[in-house]
Amino acid sequence: MKVGVFATFMSPQATPKMIMDFGRRAENAGLESIWMGEHVALFDKNTYGYPGSKDGRIPVPEGGGMLDVTATFGFLAAATTKLRLGTGVALVPQRNPIYTAKEMCTLDWLSDGRIDFGIGVGWNKEEVEACGYRWEDRGKRCDEFLEVMRRLWTEPVVDFSGKWVKFATLRMDPKPIQKPHVPIIVGGYADAAFARAVKFGAGWYGFNLDPARAKTMLDKLDTAFAKAGRKRDSAYEIIITPPMNMAPDHVKQYADLGVHRLIPNLGSQRPDKIDQRLPEIENVVKLAA
Repeated sequence: MKVGVFATFMSPQATPKMIMDFGRRAENAGLESIWMGEHVALFDKNTYGYPGSKDGRIPVPEGGGMLDVTATFGFLAAATTKLRLGTGVALVPQRNPIYTAKEMCTLDWLSDGRIDFGIGVGWNKEEVEACGYRWEDRGKRCDEFLEVMRRLWTEPVVDFSGKWVKFATLRMDPKPIQKPHVPIIVGGYADAAFARAVKFGAGWYGFNLDPARAKTMLDKLDTAFAKAGRKRDSAYEIIITPPMNMAPDHVKQYADLGVHRLIPNLGSQRPDKIDQRLPEIENVVKLAA
């Protein structure tokens, strides 16, 4: 089982030097990948709370904000040589699909095939609407946008006529290094998310799941595969970010579930906290070997 790290870089701590040093330290520590969350804007009041915290708020430092994932991954790709870089997750329904396809295939090209495109529909209603889209149809829009991107990555010339996207004789080059295209890793726990994972995914990503809950979600994923007349094979990647307080013996439990990649959360990006947390994650690498 491979081990990476989830690190949503936030200002003011995430300076260029901090990001470069962290990327190199992660690579030298034997970590396989860095995954980064995405939010282009935050709001003082939200219709729905952030599911990853007890108070429903994203823990952003005072006066700070989340860095853009595309620009940050371009920076990290230049600072490292082996680390894979995964979006955890890119909020596809609020992104322009043509720009997103271009960004991801360019990142894949410049990183020599080290990009994983983790995707989800998002929880922040205000953010979706501020980006110019409707909240209620984000799932169906996500599926159409993924189809657009998949075709742009694999076909020399594309004509497309959907509900949200229409164009003719469109060319997009260079194509991704990875074949058939940048891997799509689908996140989410709703039935629609599992169906999306079966249709589009090279894998599924679960966040903040202990082994028991991970098993429950994998059972739902297998049900979705069965409904599609398919069976999940060993090449289909299961990627899990465990809770921050993961017990050491849980590493084997994740492995026994068939988890391919375990992505512990870095947490705080204060230098002293990183110095404390990275050895803990290095120990996970040893336990997973």
